[in-house]
Amino acid sequence: MAEVEKTFRKFAVFKDPATSSNDMSGKNFSKILKECGVMDGRAVTSTDVDIAFSTYKSKGSRSINYLEFLHALKDLSSKRFKGKSSEEALAAVVKLMEGKEPATLGQTRSDMDSGVPRLNSGSRYSVSQKDLCDENSCLAPPGNPWAPKQGGPSDETPH
Repeated sequence: MAEVEKTFRKFAVFKDPATSSNDMSGKNFSKILKECGVMDGRAVTSTDVDIAFSTYKSKGSRSINYLEFLHALKDLSSKRFKGKSSEEALAAVVKLMEGKEPATLGQTRSDMDSGVPRLNSGSRYSVSQKDLCDENSCLAPPGNPWAPKQGGPSDETPH
């Protein structure tokens, strides 16, 4: 059971630094059960998980402690492994949870050299704005820094 407690504490603080490792939110409770394979979508659904969380949390609280977590786990393990006794089912769920850590795969993260430098780079364009202008005509719109200062765009426009 010590491995399950370590797993509980890792998931309890995941993406929620304001909480302590002693309490787990409903979101993280659902995450631990989904990632460990307890919530399979058939025998144990997200509704079952939400009901178990609400049943075992303290009234007025938004999180569960480790003891409440174990009670909810025991309740859900009998649903997940219907053919086994409650002790065997709990042992099977504990085995699923041992050594697990929260996965961050598929989550959005910021990348410092994303698209902004690429979009600001002149090397990515096929034709430079400088190439569109000469001293007599310019295809640049008025007010563009590359447009000629005198006379604006020429009357001749390419078709």
